[in-house]
Amino acid sequence: MAMSSVPPDVLSPEFAADPYPFYRTMLEEFPLIRQESSGGYVISRYEDVQRAFRDPVFTTDNYEWQLEPVHGRTILQMSGREHAVHRALVAPAFRGNELQEKFLPVIERNSRELIERFAGRGTVDLVAEFSTRFPINVIADMLGLDKADHDRFHRWYTSIIAVFGNLAGDPEVAADGERTRRELGEYLIPIIQERRANPGEDLLSTLCAAEIDGTRMTDDDIRAFCSLLLAAGGETTDRAVSGLFRNLLAHPDQLAAVRRDRTLIPKAFAETLRYTPPVHMVIRQVAEDVTLSGGTVPAGGTVVCAVGAANRDPRRFSRPEVFDVFRDDLAASTAFSAAADHLAFALGRHFCVGALLAKTEVEVATNQLLDAMDDIAFRDGAAPPEQGVFTRGLVTLPLEFRPAAVGSSSAAAAPAVSG
Repeated sequence: MAMSSVPPDVLSPEFAADPYPFYRTMLEEFPLIRQESSGGYVISRYEDVQRAFRDPVFTTDNYEWQLEPVHGRTILQMSGREHAVHRALVAPAFRGNELQEKFLPVIERNSRELIERFAGRGTVDLVAEFSTRFPINVIADMLGLDKADHDRFHRWYTSIIAVFGNLAGDPEVAADGERTRRELGEYLIPIIQERRANPGEDLLSTLCAAEIDGTRMTDDDIRAFCSLLLAAGGETTDRAVSGLFRNLLAHPDQLAAVRRDRTLIPKAFAETLRYTPPVHMVIRQVAEDVTLSGGTVPAGGTVVCAVGAANRDPRRFSRPEVFDVFRDDLAASTAFSAAADHLAFALGRHFCVGALLAKTEVEVATNQLLDAMDDIAFRDGAAPPEQGVFTRGLVTLPLEFRPAAVGSSSAAAAPAVSG
């Protein structure tokens, strides 16, 4: 490898176009980069990013300025007992019997309804017509909201995601994010108050009724959590579904293997989270001086954890730049828990509370899409490029396929949701 004397600029147009060659340079030569433009520090090696997610000296105080203007104060900003209690209040709805019995039918129905719109046509933009709609529709239905409001929720989702990608500081994008926060609050607060008085079986009612040691979520706590769920839950599944299909289509032998054996879907999803994660960079703030590979970050410093680079660190993964569903250094059995090998869901106390929801959504969607579409190919002959820096993924995925024959479903050969 040719050595570089200049560290990459993660905010440059060249980096945004294709960060992966720059990740290689960072991992080998510049494991700690001070960004002159922002005054922050970028870390890229697996052991450093892993530590940043687990060591309490790396705080989430940065979310006060990064996320609070859009969501309000959320569980991500909390620490200590406050964080533990609020996580305990929301977590049960996203795992175990609550997820399997109450929300799995919601997920299956929403996936099926979207697929039915294009299944007989032979062409689809999988992003525009499925992946960007699917998780938002699921979240709205889980919350027990009016199905007629799906388009409104999708607009709010798009607005929030645009704010997080607004690296140029476009004031119109920022203003739209603030407007979304206000509109979402005006929409949700009256519904939350109504569910407190007349609870049902939906997620909003569950959040309203949840209580730990005498602590319950306020109306604004629930509103902020719903806003966070809309953004984080929507984007992860949106980009994971499209990314998974892009990666499998680029590796036809692995696509064929997954089509034959649906129990490989969790492995394909885990490898997609490693190879092309939806979130490439996560910010932390250090409470004291911290020594990492390449130098020291002073107390109060902002640290950008380059997840996209760490997931391709050759110190941790063999052949890291190869997409391989069958790799033996990435365990699917732990890939959706705080013991995951990849770093796409973070680790430690702030491990993604919705990881099992995302897993369930991706497994259901992949099974149903494979059942509906045979001979899938890129419509334009090649995979479209990813876009984004802090979050990254496909904004379009035009496909052509042969509509599957009625009754040819193979979903029954394997359960829609494993683990």
